[in-house]
Amino acid sequence: MKDIIAKTRTFRKFRPSANITRETLENLIDLGRLGGSARNCQPWQYLIVTAQHDCEAIFPYLAWAGYLSDWKGPDIGERPSAYILCYLNTQWLKGSQQEAHFDLGIATQNMLLGATSLGLSGCRIGAFNPNLAKLFPQPEHLELHLVLALGAPGEEVVVEECEDGEIKYWRDSDGIHHVPKRALADLLLKNEDE
Repeated sequence: MKDIIAKTRTFRKFRPSANITRETLENLIDLGRLGGSARNCQPWQYLIVTAQHDCEAIFPYLAWAGYLSDWKGPDIGERPSAYILCYLNTQWLKGSQQEAHFDLGIATQNMLLGATSLGLSGCRIGAFNPNLAKLFPQPEHLELHLVLALGAPGEEVVVEECEDGEIKYWRDSDGIHHVPKRALADLLLKNEDE
């Protein structure tokens, strides 16, 4: 379990050779569906996008890496093979949107874990131009909140311990993506009774 979690990183460059089938994407969404949900309201619905022209149409609406401000995203030939667009169904919402977003985190993590187990990778993208929703018109009660980009990994991502509290990810001159993580000891709080 720890190995698959450690391998499930955010990838922003993909190999063009990946042909991800609709069946594979439906299976990933099924993994997301099986996760926990606040009040069990399960308020998320998903749109699968695999057609190349649709994938190309989505790309300009996405912001790829906040800490890499001079990088505008993957080049042609490094872009995702598929997307899953995540819509909040406000008619199904029973609690707060905050609770729903916890659910979305659980669901998309399950999807990404499943993708990793298949040799695929992905990137959650919450920074997108709202006009993206106009490309795939949906009823008013469905709100686009997250884009999950998927493909075969096309870059190396290295997890390392952060130094001096510096958590910004970065790329070295060889294009290796470095992700600083806080040490476990820094995350553990003390309980005076133990």
